[in-house]
Amino acid sequence: MTSRRRAATVAALGLAPLALVSLATAPASAHGSMTDPVSRISACFAEGPENPVSAACKALVAAGGPQPLYDWNEVNIANAAGNHRQLIPDGKLCSAGRDKYKGLDAARADWPSSAMSAGNRTFTYKATAPHKGTFSLYVTKEGYDPSKPLAWSDLEEKPFAEVTDPKLENGSYAFTGVVPNRTGRHLIYSIWQRSDSPEAFYTCSDVVFGKDSSGGAPAPTASAPSDEEIADGAGKSTVDHGGHGGDGHEGHGSTPAAEPADAAAPEADAGANAPEAAGAADPSPAAAPGASGDEVNLAETGGDGSTVYLAAGGAAALAIGAAALFGLGRRRTAAAGGRHGR
Repeated sequence: MTSRRRAATVAALGLAPLALVSLATAPASAHGSMTDPVSRISACFAEGPENPVSAACKALVAAGGPQPLYDWNEVNIANAAGNHRQLIPDGKLCSAGRDKYKGLDAARADWPSSAMSAGNRTFTYKATAPHKGTFSLYVTKEGYDPSKPLAWSDLEEKPFAEVTDPKLENGSYAFTGVVPNRTGRHLIYSIWQRSDSPEAFYTCSDVVFGKDSSGGAPAPTASAPSDEEIADGAGKSTVDHGGHGGDGHEGHGSTPAAEPADAAAPEADAGANAPEAAGAADPSPAAAPGASGDEVNLAETGGDGSTVYLAAGGAAALAIGAAALFGLGRRRTAAAGGRHGR
């Protein structure tokens, strides 16, 4: 390799780290929420953060503004480590004790709800980042009163459904459980405790077995947000994998952002393969976990979604560098042809 060619290669490859840094620091959607039965925050997000329809969701926004709904997939405690009952006080289960999500704790019987029945059922948890971990689902005891703040004593002591490392299919975790007999309005509480981090996530899903006998105005049926609604709201989300808005829950204990930066560098003499490398990069969102058609075994993922964004950044960066090399090669060839033509 001539000194001129070597300098051109180094200059082109210098673009790759810059592109990688740019893409790696872009905000990444995080984590997820129960969508069947629909969680409170998912239902209100689907109604619209700025102008929700139901009285309960309007009250939620009045209590904390629309931002909690844009951050619908982050009701968490970063360092829970299984100590859920010790960390979350009675009356604050739905918000996980976080002031940001305090509107979720409102004791009322008109939260948007999902129909529920006893027996075998498949549960769905919309995921915007895969993590190893265990899902535990609890149901309220018979006699539950939705007009009173939810306490740990309102829930059955043991989960009726529990699964570790389910598969992620079409952007959601799906797993089965046997729902016990209940009548009227109840609540299903989910805890997703990561095994690759002390972080845990929490949801409250309002459900009705048969006829709602809680009294008052009929509650609307809950609807889960569509992929389009999730994509539309992502630009206003403040959630990323590095922190949670400065309210005492910063950090995930996840893989440092710099770790994936040691992706294999292209060969020093990449000119011959530049067109192929440039075509290999696929910036499509479908490459990220949680996208439609994706299927990931959580037992094999381990990290958080930032790894995927970094990997995508690395691929794009390599493509940029390769394309630059290819362009340099073409210009050099053209110049050489011009000299020979003279």
